[in-house]
Amino acid sequence: VQLQASGGGLVQAGESLKLSCAASGRTFSSGTMAWFRQAPGKEREFVAAIRWSDENTFYADSVKGRFTISRDNSQNTVYLQMNGLKPEDTAVYYCAARNSPVVHYTLRQYNFKGQGTQVTVSS
Repeated sequence: VQLQASGGGLVQAGESLKLSCAASGRTFSSGTMAWFRQAPGKEREFVAAIRWSDENTFYADSVKGRFTISRDNSQNTVYLQMNGLKPEDTAVYYCAARNSPVVHYTLRQYNFKGQGTQVTVSS
């Protein structure tokens, strides 16, 4: 299984970016996919998750109302639409997947992890 994240970049505060995470090798129709991020000198933190079966979504308080996680079943891809970006959103963003529909907020609970994509927000 491979998770390929893309879409990061350099933007100014207030702008938007959309990250993609394409899963290959299997589907997660009974599982969960999530985004985590890690800023320099900080712990990796949960950003958002989506349960594949019912599309229930879960967000960290810091991104609620600004970020939207969604999935495309046909493309086996998860997206993270990030609006109203702030400098404190600057981090490497990682996607992850787990086989269970139970959502977890720590990366070690996820079976599969992708490489990161850098998001930099300038003030």
